[in-house]
Amino acid sequence: MEIKFQYNKTSLQELNKQLKVRLRALPTLKNKESALRMEVKKARDAAAGLEQKVNERTLELNKFMRFWQEFDPSLLTIKEVEIITRKIAGVKIPVMGKIEYDIRPFFMFHAPNWYLDGISMLKSVSELKIERQFYLRKMKILETIRKKTTQKVNLYEKVQIPAFEDAIRKIKRFMEDEENLSKSGQKILKNRMESEAAL
Repeated sequence: MEIKFQYNKTSLQELNKQLKVRLRALPTLKNKESALRMEVKKARDAAAGLEQKVNERTLELNKFMRFWQEFDPSLLTIKEVEIITRKIAGVKIPVMGKIEYDIRPFFMFHAPNWYLDGISMLKSVSELKIERQFYLRKMKILETIRKKTTQKVNLYEKVQIPAFEDAIRKIKRFMEDEENLSKSGQKILKNRMESEAAL
């Protein structure tokens, strides 16, 4: 990274200020990255666990497949899914709240007696699937932010901080050289004046 600077004290102070900002921010960014990495892993594991539960429940439901053929799927609909927002490592994440179902009225005397059990089974499967979607969404959001944070850490650590340090070093060397030249010039002038005064 090429940093534009001038060989003077003002530019040196500005570069030092920029370097300090990045050096102070770097540990915080590293902590955020590791926290996000952990949260992504937790979300991935939770989603995998819920996927396994969904598969188990689906297998249970498949045992009663011949009964499900007489079930009316329009009896149960999802009315609303409450979405709660929480912050994890400074990132807003959707979290599943309550799920409201709309159960269409049906006559208990005309419907098979297992309909209520069937409705509760469908509710449990749908809750698992919705919760799994929330964890997948959470994982995707956190992974995106984690990648950006990792890029920023790498930018600071491997590009900007070394570039600022190099620019500061160049300015200091230039100013030291300028000071040495000035002192040498003063010595030469002093020696010349002394030798002229001696004549």
